[in-house]
Amino acid sequence: MEKLVVHSVEIITDLVYAEINGRQLFADLYLPKGKNEPLPVIIWLHGGGWRFGDRKLGPDFTRFFTSKGYAMVSIDYRLSDEVIFPAQIQDVKTAVRWVKTIAGEYSLDRNKLGLWGSSAGGHLAALAAATEPNEFIGENPLYPEKKSDVQAVVIGYGPVDFLKIDEQRELDGIIEEDPESVQIPKDKKTSDPDSFESLFLGAPILTCPESVKEANPLTYVKAGLPPFLIMHGLSDVAVPAHQSRLLYQELADKENDVSLYLIKGLGHGFLNRTNLDESGPRAAGYHASLNGEEETSEEMTLFIFDKIEEFFRTHLS
Repeated sequence: MEKLVVHSVEIITDLVYAEINGRQLFADLYLPKGKNEPLPVIIWLHGGGWRFGDRKLGPDFTRFFTSKGYAMVSIDYRLSDEVIFPAQIQDVKTAVRWVKTIAGEYSLDRNKLGLWGSSAGGHLAALAAATEPNEFIGENPLYPEKKSDVQAVVIGYGPVDFLKIDEQRELDGIIEEDPESVQIPKDKKTSDPDSFESLFLGAPILTCPESVKEANPLTYVKAGLPPFLIMHGLSDVAVPAHQSRLLYQELADKENDVSLYLIKGLGHGFLNRTNLDESGPRAAGYHASLNGEEETSEEMTLFIFDKIEEFFRTHLS
C-alpha cells in the first residue's frame, strides 16, 4: 500500500511572469515543504469566459495538490475586455516557458509539467497542449530558449467548437453557486454579439469563421499529444457536455491517450468548489482510449479531486 505523505505548504504570491506594454502578469506559486527533489508542477488556468476571474478563482491549491507533493502555479492571463484572442493563449504559453526558467530557483522539474484548466481555462489548456510550441507565441516572445510543451492535461468543462454550442446546449441543467457560475449570464446564446465567445474573438462568432477555427483546439489535434483527462457535468447549462465529447473523440481518433468522465448531477464550475467531494463519490460515465487501442466505456463512481490527482501522479511522477 502506498503511503501518502502530507506536506505543509509555502505560498509565494505576486510573482511577475511577464510584462507586456507595461502590464504585469502575475502568478502565485505553492510549494510543498520538506520535499527536496525536483517537484512536478501543475499550472492552473482559471475560468470566467475569458472575461473575468483571476489566479485566485479555483479550489484550495494548498489542498489540491501542493500538500501531496506537487508545486502548483496559478496564473493570471489578459482578459477579453483588455485584449482579444490570441493574447490569452500567448500568455499561457509564456507562463509555461517562465516556469521552466525558474525551475532551478524553486527546485521544480521542468520536464514534468501539467496543465489544469476549467471552463475558459480548460479551453486554453487544450489549445496550449494541442498546438506546436512555436504556435501562438506572439511577437518578441519572452523566454524563447524554452519550449511550452507539457506532459499531462486536465480539462474541466471547456468549450472547444463555438459554432456548435447553441445547438448542443442543455436547457434543463443545474445553476451552480460557485464564484464563476453566478457571474455567467443566463439565457444568452453563444451566437450573440456580446457572448463571452464573441467578445473573446472580437466579433460575433457567426461573422468570423476563420477566427473560430483558429481558436478551436480540435483544429490542431494530432497524434503524439500528452495524455488528457476531461471532466464535464451532464447538467451544465453554460457549456454543453457534448463539447467535451467532441474533444475526447478527436483525441481518440488521432490515437492519443484520453479519458472522459461525464458526471451526473453536476453543472458548471464544480472545480472551483473545494468541498466538492465531501458529500461522497459521484456517478459518472467513463470513456477511455489508451495507446490507440479499442475504447473502454463503463459506468462508475469517483471522487473528482482524487481522480485528478491520480492522473497527475501517473503521468508526472
